[in-house]
Amino acid sequence: MSKKVIVIGGGIIGLCSAYYLHKEGHQVTVVDQSNMDGGASYVNAGYLSPSHIVPLSAPGVMKQGLKWMLDPASPLYIKPRLDFDFLKWAYAFNKSCNSAHVQKAIPVIKKISLLSQELYKELKASEGFTFQLEHKGLLMLCQTEKMLEEEIHMAQMAKKEGLDASEISLEELKSLEPNVELNVIGGTYYKCDSHSTPHEFMTEMKTYLSKVGVTFFLNEKVEDVTMSGLKITQIHTSNQSLKGDEFVLAAGSWSPLLTKKIGLNMLLQAGKGYRINTSRETGIGIPSILAESKVAVTPMNGFTRFAGTMEIAGINNHVNEVRANAIAKAVRQYYPNISLTKTEIQEAASGLRPVTPDGLPYIGKSSKCHNLTIATGHAMMGWTMGTATGKLISELISDKQLSMSVTSFSPDRKY
Repeated sequence: MSKKVIVIGGGIIGLCSAYYLHKEGHQVTVVDQSNMDGGASYVNAGYLSPSHIVPLSAPGVMKQGLKWMLDPASPLYIKPRLDFDFLKWAYAFNKSCNSAHVQKAIPVIKKISLLSQELYKELKASEGFTFQLEHKGLLMLCQTEKMLEEEIHMAQMAKKEGLDASEISLEELKSLEPNVELNVIGGTYYKCDSHSTPHEFMTEMKTYLSKVGVTFFLNEKVEDVTMSGLKITQIHTSNQSLKGDEFVLAAGSWSPLLTKKIGLNMLLQAGKGYRINTSRETGIGIPSILAESKVAVTPMNGFTRFAGTMEIAGINNHVNEVRANAIAKAVRQYYPNISLTKTEIQEAASGLRPVTPDGLPYIGKSSKCHNLTIATGHAMMGWTMGTATGKLISELISDKQLSMSVTSFSPDRKY
């Protein structure tokens, strides 16, 4: 049965939800508070990474985060704040940083990531899209024996899960990347990963959805909802009121502002990431992560992107020069022949990624509201999990059999 569905949020998750909902015959409207041309869906590293099977909340992460707290240039920066929601999130995050949680999370992260990767391929082929989608794998580049040991352990874990992962020597690295000088001792190679150029996908998807009749309302912030019992009857934006049968909340880091309206205090924090682009020839051919500095490197269509850092400091779009410089410094350390210019660094952009305490997204309905389906909290994996999340949202609203269980992603889960 066709339903009138309003999707709140026009990032990767919102657009993929709109795509699959339209395919099921629903009447879809997308509402976004921005112009839909910036933010995390445009400044990410473009990875489709089944290799990233370990959630952010892993053993030792909180301890490391506390060590890094006084260093604004560190890969993970958690700014201490006397904010009740942040303190609750930090407590739950710390509780989640254990081996038992990681072991439970690995299979579901792997499943949704592999499903998503297949759906990207399927979507591109079926719609005749031209966005970059290359299957070259992902290199983890290490400068120290300690980090190399850790990464080999991670690759072994991935291999046990059936993913194509292996250790790689410096000689093999040089053979794979002959056009760039590397200051590393070795690394690991995940042949299971793919990469893309985010703005290409987003542009093609917006154009396609507009052509097939999806309605867009840009620069409209959803400020309130009207409830009747356990259902939303309409949402109120800065410009108008919109009625619908079903609502999808894909507003990223802003989602908790709306879940509070239905009585759901969803634990979520904004994790800011940065990107620096260079259109100069770098010689880099394969996506890489600079392991010690946690900087992602992607050869995109016409430019190379360097992205990284996780800054948990509330909702703000301020570009911290210290953190942008830390990315540029890491690039020089690993690629001695590549030096980002002052202008390139000054043109750094940021995006806010929604981070849950346990590193798993929220996908599904809450008992607090029967016609709101939540799709947020993907942290650094929003791009990787985008298509699968959209497909699952469509299946939930269309009462179809699910492509995979969403029990682990429940918005009502306790920490």
